[in-house]
Amino acid sequence: AVLAAGVRRVVVGLEDPDPRVQGRGLAALAAGGVEVRSGLRAEAVEEQLAPYLTHRRTGRPYVVLKLAASLDGRIAAPDRSSKWLTGPEARADVHRLRAASQAVLVGAGTVRADDPELTVRLPGHAEDRQPLRVVLGAVPPGARVEPAEQVGGDLVTVLEDLGRRGVLQLLVEGGAAVAHAFHAAGLVDRYVFYYAPALFGGADALPMFAGPGAQSMGALWRGRIVGVARLGDDLKVELVPARPGRPGGKVA
Repeated sequence: AVLAAGVRRVVVGLEDPDPRVQGRGLAALAAGGVEVRSGLRAEAVEEQLAPYLTHRRTGRPYVVLKLAASLDGRIAAPDRSSKWLTGPEARADVHRLRAASQAVLVGAGTVRADDPELTVRLPGHAEDRQPLRVVLGAVPPGARVEPAEQVGGDLVTVLEDLGRRGVLQLLVEGGAAVAHAFHAAGLVDRYVFYYAPALFGGADALPMFAGPGAQSMGALWRGRIVGVARLGDDLKVELVPARPGRPGGKVA
């Protein structure tokens, strides 16, 4: 269509990494006499197409880990109650995250504690476009998350299976043990934290990550903050792992 339209110059950000088409379109344009310039604003395009590019390059979904926490880094009270830590604006933003994902994953402990639906509830959102609901472990009878996929075992295997089923972006919503498992395995591509202006003020509330962490400053995991936004009274912070070649990308 481009050739037929008589376009003389084409500018692209990235070459499609899908091996079925990689470079063929650009080669066809060049062979047809079109001037092709590639690589312009490549970093911005990488950001925009991150889920698709990750899926095509690795066969696995782009993993977004979402957690809502108090300012002192706690996600639930000692009695395991957590509703509602953040306000309505932050919760609406979570629904937008779900709508942008093909699957949502939680642990069976979260299902037992909170009985979430894990559906998208936004005005105008089609009911037949709900993300696949995935639970690590056994779903208790009568849980509102049903119908859901019950999975277990190695997380890489779980991701590869979801990738084969066409899941480009997986939203991991917790809880703390699941968040730790994905983080410790280095499987998180983007972290989205919603911080409420609240303090539990003690060590007995549930932390964001349940499990062993960095044992020294040298082992500290570091990333890049790529977004900060105020949502009502809450604060949304987004970060990604440090780029290859930069210090601090180590997983504790």
